[in-house]
Amino acid sequence: MQGSCNSSSWCIAKYLANDTKLKNNILYVCDVLNDCKLIQPGGSCFIPDTLINHASVVMNEYYVKKGRNTWNCYFSGSGLITQSDPSYGSCKYA
Repeated sequence: MQGSCNSSSWCIAKYLANDTKLKNNILYVCDVLNDCKLIQPGGSCFIPDTLINHASVVMNEYYVKKGRNTWNCYFSGSGLITQSDPSYGSCKYA
């Protein structure tokens, strides 16, 4: 299927994305998926407690749950598909 990526791809926030876009991405994804436990205090991806980290985690959750299509990682130009697993410590990206 054109536009679909394999299971060895992840969606993360672009390093230079502005804070407003990242905050909006978090709000949007948390609303649509109705679940942001991973980035809440005590969640496996809460640390580091940074905007870009939290945005990347939820953006990837959305990307995966919506089918890993390239357009599911667009986020108004603030998303980036990577082939390198961004998982770290107890935070495992799907």
